[in-house]
Amino acid sequence: MEHNLPELRPGTLYLVATPIGNLEDITLRALRTLKQCDIVAAEDTRRTGQLLKHFGISKPQLSYFRFNEARRSEEIIERLGRGERIALVSDAGSPGISDPGERVVKQAIAAGFRVESVPGPSALVAALTASGLPAMEFHFIGFLPHKPGQRRKSLERLGTFTGTLVLYESPYRVEKLLLELKEVFPERQVVLARELTKKFEEFMRGSPAELLEQVKKRSLKGEFVVLIAGAAEGARA
Repeated sequence: MEHNLPELRPGTLYLVATPIGNLEDITLRALRTLKQCDIVAAEDTRRTGQLLKHFGISKPQLSYFRFNEARRSEEIIERLGRGERIALVSDAGSPGISDPGERVVKQAIAAGFRVESVPGPSALVAALTASGLPAMEFHFIGFLPHKPGQRRKSLERLGTFTGTLVLYESPYRVEKLLLELKEVFPERQVVLARELTKKFEEFMRGSPAELLEQVKKRSLKGEFVVLIAGAAEGARA
């Protein structure tokens, strides 16, 4: 039925969500957008190249990542001005969610161009909905600062928030984070989600102290989504 669907609009920036692990999670709309666009702006052209090849799609790519965002954003705006249809993708998940994309979206909107989201996989949503923690109200933090003092202040500042706290963490810092949570939120329920949508997907649940004991005994790989139960209504951490 693809031939009955509307063509992509000229001069439009499409934010295309891509699989976070399981390639079956690609949407039909994402595939159509990648097939019809004029160019793909990718965080990692090698990784995106593998994705495109897997689905039999051949498109020119433009490298767009953290350290060239300013320069590439200007080029993307110029291309939109020429009527090009541009698909922006990150390594995995939704562009702009702890990944490059926010800068060019702001510039495209300011310049009067259309920005269209092509929603799909998101580690944030996948972890939150399967965590067992309340999802009605939550606060997404992304990655905490690397410096211990700044990390501690960030956590303490969130102490009175009653919704579920959600953040991303590297496997190399998850043990350190649990030590901090043990001090700041010792009684809170914490969920560690890793390898989401992949063969070895895992959810670990418990207090910071309980999870710390589990993590110390294992060598864990893959980025983590860390979910922390919110404060009791009216209570402080």
